[in-house]
Amino acid sequence: MEILIKAAQLILSLSILVLLHELGHFATAKWFKMRVEKFYLFFDPWISLFKIKRGDTEYGIGWIPLGGYVKISGMIDESMDKEQMKQPAQPWEFRAKPAWQRLIVMVAGVTMNLILAMCIYAMLLFVFGEKYLPTANMKDGIWCVDSLATQIGFQNGDKILSVDNKKVEKFQDVIPEMMYATSMQIERKGKKIDLPIPKNFIEQIIDQKGKHVPFLYPRIPYYVGKFADHSTAEKAGLKIKDQVIGLNDSTLKYFDEYTTLIPLFKNQTINLKVKRGSETMNIPIQVDSSGKIGVYPAMVDLKSLRESGVYDFSVTKYGFFESFPAGIRKAGDKLVDYIHQFKLIFNFKTGAYKGVGSFISIGNLFPAQWEWEPFWELTAILSIVLAFMNILPIPALDGGHVLFLLYEVITGKKPSDKFLEYAQYLGMFLLISLMVYAIGNDIFKLF
Repeated sequence: MEILIKAAQLILSLSILVLLHELGHFATAKWFKMRVEKFYLFFDPWISLFKIKRGDTEYGIGWIPLGGYVKISGMIDESMDKEQMKQPAQPWEFRAKPAWQRLIVMVAGVTMNLILAMCIYAMLLFVFGEKYLPTANMKDGIWCVDSLATQIGFQNGDKILSVDNKKVEKFQDVIPEMMYATSMQIERKGKKIDLPIPKNFIEQIIDQKGKHVPFLYPRIPYYVGKFADHSTAEKAGLKIKDQVIGLNDSTLKYFDEYTTLIPLFKNQTINLKVKRGSETMNIPIQVDSSGKIGVYPAMVDLKSLRESGVYDFSVTKYGFFESFPAGIRKAGDKLVDYIHQFKLIFNFKTGAYKGVGSFISIGNLFPAQWEWEPFWELTAILSIVLAFMNILPIPALDGGHVLFLLYEVITGKKPSDKFLEYAQYLGMFLLISLMVYAIGNDIFKLF
């Protein structure tokens, strides 16, 4: 069921993004009196799931949900319609229009995606506001969720001061900032420590297969979320939603303290002090041979921590008109962040190239439950990614067409149809190769 929910969110998100992207091309082409032969959501080799003809345009839905397209008469595109290009140019064709008009048509798709991202962020800020956990509010420091944190040098309870000596206001931004940094500054037991960040830090994050919680996290109280199979704690009488507040004679506040101490009592019985509603009780539990009692904690997401009041979150509300400039700023910040991340792919020392993924990776970004706020957050980010990737100067992408049109505008010389045809072939080869590599990466991560 989780896979179906994620797949449904992915398909809906892509449908919105593709429709609006292609609508940008379609609307501007119509505006300049170009003939649009096809407007398709998804690709339709051999068959279409749905199609209808209105005027000169066939509107349809293809069966391969990997994008969509608009076929404009007299344009060398993925349709590779060579026969049409052999005929004399007609007034309604793309190639017959001035270069500036063709340029507007080609940038209209990415423009629509950027506008969409700005509008989504504006509405999210208007409806939900901006919520984040200030790094300074984590008074008892961080929780090292897995071995990656300890390998880098973190310890439970470390307080984050800065990254590359730059203060990071939002805890959610700490790990993204670490991707570009060489060191971070922490406080441990009152002492300031400069912690170096490995050059292959991104590669190590990518290798965290199947991790749903970042390797660094706010320290959480020990509420029982669910039990493992054959849990000794469940057999002893521990129940979901119980709060564990002590171990033997010690009073402990955070979950990570228990994960450090309980393994010391392998094959022994411990006493957990438990709060259940208004009642407090002691429950003796047998620790198994691996040093575990079979309990998963609750409140491992920031939303739960915020709603429970464990931490003081910063919440900013926006009025309707205030939300639009704030949404534009947020979209701009996300675009800059993505460009920085994209650059890291070409630095092989970072290992970021291993993170290139296909629709499998994108689908896994969506939550297993349908929630509109994260759905629209991800749709906005994907809209920015689609805009940026499409404007890259690669033949077969919008950016490739823009590159050749800018050359024409500057020099007054139009590249030959044969050159554009070969460039299109090259671009399609590069894109297919990238897709094969991305799918291969995703398949490798499954094992």
